[in-house]
Amino acid sequence: MYELVQAVFNGDEKTALHQLIYALSASGKRYFLRNEILQAFADYCHQSQKPAYFYYSSSVGKLIQYTHEIIFEEESTWFVVRPRIASQEVWKLTSDSRFEQMTPQALLDVRDCLVNRYQPHILEIDLHPFYESSPRIDDPRNIGQGLAFLNRYLCNQLLTDPQYWVEMLFQALQGLQHDGIRLLLSDRIPSGVHLAKQIKLALKLLNELEPDEPYEKFRFDLQKLGFEPGWGNTAARVCETLELLDRLIYSPEPGILETFVARVPAVFRVVLISIHGWVGQEDVLGRDETLGQVIYVLEQARSLENELRQQIKLAGLDVLGMKPHVIILTRLIPNCEGTFCNLRLEKVQDTENAWILRVPFGEFNPEITNNWISKFEIWPYLENFALDAEKELLAQFKGKPNLLIGNYSDGNLVAFLLSRRMKVTQCNIAHSLEKPKHLFSNLYWQDLEDQYHFSVQFTADLISMNAAEFIITSSYQEIVGTPDTIGQYESYKCFTMPQLYHVVDGIDLFSPKFNLVPPGVNEKIFFPYSQKENRDSNLRTQIHDLLFKREDSQIFGHLDHPDKRPIFSVASISSIKNLAGLAECFGQSQALQEHCNLILFSSKLHPDEATNPEEAEEIQKLHDIIEQYHLNGKIRWVGMRIPSSHLGEAYRVVADSQGIYVHFALFESFGRSILEAMISGLPTFATQFGGSLEIIENQENEFNVNPTDLEGTAKKILGFVEQCDTHREYWHEVSEWMSLRIHNRYNWHLHSKQLLQLAKMFSFWNFVAPENNEARDRYMEALFHLIYKPRAEKILEKHKGG
Repeated sequence: MYELVQAVFNGDEKTALHQLIYALSASGKRYFLRNEILQAFADYCHQSQKPAYFYYSSSVGKLIQYTHEIIFEEESTWFVVRPRIASQEVWKLTSDSRFEQMTPQALLDVRDCLVNRYQPHILEIDLHPFYESSPRIDDPRNIGQGLAFLNRYLCNQLLTDPQYWVEMLFQALQGLQHDGIRLLLSDRIPSGVHLAKQIKLALKLLNELEPDEPYEKFRFDLQKLGFEPGWGNTAARVCETLELLDRLIYSPEPGILETFVARVPAVFRVVLISIHGWVGQEDVLGRDETLGQVIYVLEQARSLENELRQQIKLAGLDVLGMKPHVIILTRLIPNCEGTFCNLRLEKVQDTENAWILRVPFGEFNPEITNNWISKFEIWPYLENFALDAEKELLAQFKGKPNLLIGNYSDGNLVAFLLSRRMKVTQCNIAHSLEKPKHLFSNLYWQDLEDQYHFSVQFTADLISMNAAEFIITSSYQEIVGTPDTIGQYESYKCFTMPQLYHVVDGIDLFSPKFNLVPPGVNEKIFFPYSQKENRDSNLRTQIHDLLFKREDSQIFGHLDHPDKRPIFSVASISSIKNLAGLAECFGQSQALQEHCNLILFSSKLHPDEATNPEEAEEIQKLHDIIEQYHLNGKIRWVGMRIPSSHLGEAYRVVADSQGIYVHFALFESFGRSILEAMISGLPTFATQFGGSLEIIENQENEFNVNPTDLEGTAKKILGFVEQCDTHREYWHEVSEWMSLRIHNRYNWHLHSKQLLQLAKMFSFWNFVAPENNEARDRYMEALFHLIYKPRAEKILEKHKGG
């Protein structure tokens, strides 16, 4: 970056930079973000009649492309520059034309001054020392591939100091047990050196047996050599596993380590923590703010239980009566509004031993705690909930779990509290972090505190993401964004909460704890429209009627020409999900209206059904747009909740008519409905802002749309429709490759396999290299007690008064 800055200031281009700064400062604003900066520079280039190359290729052009923020002070201009993904620099241009690189601390002070909330002495949170001595990924392209990195790193350690690492591997294996039964190794094998010798003897024994000889037949012969149950269910399987360990000791390779660790029976009991939603099963009940999370957790529980059952069987442990036990931990809601959320224990459908365990909040004010509580208000109850949940879990499992998986900010905090007390591996899943969703939410947190309590939430996020052994994300951009946008986790790297604290270094984005493990889609419910044999003809007729014909108080509009190609969209009502923007895009394009109808699917239709003012406003906005663009006869808006099985058929019915799906959110961290639509065979257009870029991953960006560019989106969709009209096979080709992409890459079996692999590897890593973890976790506890708790107690005081 230094060279680029010098190039700007040692040549003629510094005049261009000064003129751009003058143009920006003339507006009277003091804070500019990337889009505004790029637009201002484009305007400058146009007005100054600069050649075409100047915007992108000149030194000043490159500097502006990398600049994400410009802040004006009286005597200087600050540039926040991001020359590459996951890397940020701060530069200050002084009035005498000197460019100086500044510290993050200096930038945070400037931001505080900007909102008139500067104070000279403020708590600084810096997590850098806890990652300093840890192995870290070098190449930003490999961020999110922590497991692969750790496999390589550990194999290198085995080669560098084989005696020490073989001993550590032995100790990790020797400590394994379940329900009081020793697994893998007994006390007959006292050391790693002895283990290496005994493996040779065991392999000689096994090679004399038939490959499919059941484990029970030779169990006692292996136990005489020091090998306990868990190596496999047949002679061939045990032999393979021991050969993997033998190769790992003498010639370690990452692939061998990964395959061996996958076979180690170390996980039997798993807790999935999802606190604030209605975690129910009948048609997956939930509020709009958590519906996707509830579906995710239920499907993950089914998949994990199934994967664990298979692993236990292959390890030969099912014959000893061992079985997986999965618990979804959530809160019990007494006023459950007709759901089962007041049941303490409920079995998860289609599983043998997965359960929803509901633990009530401490009462305090029953008018609050007996009812559903929004994710923004839940914070005061989580510490007591964790203490109560610990007792319930220990009783339910009759022992400790092996893995805790937090979901969203509140579930992750409870996972941290439980992990600290129970000494269990902690995994975090954010789904969506609120901080990057709400622009300037940290800078203006005091103004937003009554409504959102961001000071508590962002502190909870910092605590749990740093304390977690590993974090799984659905997409790469969730961690570090794109060259043009900052990632969700990246936004926690350096930020200010004026008059509360400064985060100088909040998370190491290059840590191997980050792992990309996208979710799957339930293929029993969501499957291609072409699988006629799996479809219910009566349901198909019913859903076709719902989408195209039925009259109902919860359905708005009729279609004058129902044979036109349908554009379909499913979303909750919110400004972020942007159904109103899609309706306006459709309304502004006469050409699109000539070729297509628009069918919208949400859970609500009328403003009086809204649960908050923002939702009511968005519903009304959609009605106003339909009226403004005279869309009656061209649009259907279904505002009701339907079972998942019916929704699956809705995608297929639209595909029967060779329709298309459009996901028009202003930002989408991942996008469950995108998976559902694509696997159903619907050609899908999705927002370019967020994880959907990685789901579709088409090189020409033909199916990524900019929801702020209505005209451009309409042209892109129209171009596809016209191509389908011209080449009849084109729709089918796109439909098939989209469906296959989801089936092959986004499936729950792959997700569960990777998740359990991570749990085992990070448990081992935690065992062999725990030096900084205790210090780090003490630091997190300090943040919890000194910042989180006092602020959460303020919310509780308000609730007690209410």
